[in-house]
Amino acid sequence: MKLVYVFDAYCGWSYGFAPTLAETARRHPGLPVEVVSGGLFTGARRVPIREFGYVQGANAKIAAMTGVEFGAAYDRLIADGSFVMDSEAAARGMAALRQAAPARAAELAEALQTAFYRDGLSLSDPATYRVIAERAGLDADAVVTAFPSPAARAAAAADFRHSRGLGVEGFPTLLAVDARRGPAVLAVGHATADMIDQRLAALAAS
Repeated sequence: MKLVYVFDAYCGWSYGFAPTLAETARRHPGLPVEVVSGGLFTGARRVPIREFGYVQGANAKIAAMTGVEFGAAYDRLIADGSFVMDSEAAARGMAALRQAAPARAAELAEALQTAFYRDGLSLSDPATYRVIAERAGLDADAVVTAFPSPAARAAAAADFRHSRGLGVEGFPTLLAVDARRGPAVLAVGHATADMIDQRLAALAAS
């Protein structure tokens, strides 16, 4: 069995879920975690953030429920309103980070979201991936070079297809996948590590 975590780097609920995923991975070190990027803000949804009037209210709810913090630099992006969230660029960045350290994908997904939601850094800017890579002790030059590459574009497109193929309709979604049962949903949107433990135990007993 493995865990498949389908998230979008520009999804606030995914940011709020990061501590739960980290705790779940800590409790279940024998379960590998595959990270898949979703395509929340692509195509016609790549518009200035001011077009999504629900963001501030949602963020307040996410912070209250999960304890994650939204940084002052991010708050300034929201107040300005002109920033455009591009999930394809973020998925390329996730692919570049994942390539550099596959076993640390869940940790790096959280670092990616921290760069945006705490530090207000654009996930379309190569310089952001230098910052993330350096913080994580990765080869920053390799990550920055990989970010715009055809391989990263192909990986982002493959992630979007994989997300759809799994039937994911909302982010984040955490699945348990094994060859016998196929994917089983452990969480959508919000859950605690204790809730996920209970669902994993029920799967193991079935």
